[in-house]
Amino acid sequence: MVDLAFLPITFFMLTTSLSKPVAMDIAKPDIDVIDIREPWPASRTMTLLLGTENKIGWYMGETETAKPQLATFSQIRRIILDYKLKVAKANSDHPQRSLNLIVKPLDGSNYKNFVDIMDEINLVNLRSAPAIDDEHITLAERSFF
Repeated sequence: MVDLAFLPITFFMLTTSLSKPVAMDIAKPDIDVIDIREPWPASRTMTLLLGTENKIGWYMGETETAKPQLATFSQIRRIILDYKLKVAKANSDHPQRSLNLIVKPLDGSNYKNFVDIMDEINLVNLRSAPAIDDEHITLAERSFF
């Protein structure tokens, strides 16, 4: 009797598959390949700074002239959506002139924050993939937090 009880248990244990984790593909460009593209206009570029203690700094435009503002993970999706609509309206909803995002994880940020911000960006459904730049961080960006 015991053998009959364990046969279905072992059968279902061996034939079922556990849920596989879903991963987001992130590809950074090869630094050896020179990519000739037009630079992104400052009016369509938002930079997100991932800092310590789950803080996010963000600004529109160029680093030298912008004043970063603080946001939380619960606020950042609304901020990105608002600027996505503003940029679309300013450019007559042209598909090649949409909002561009640059994500800059700073030294104090952690991996969970990076994954969370990528999830938020994915939910916003931007037309272009975000750029991830952990090498070109200015002194002003580092000193923001």
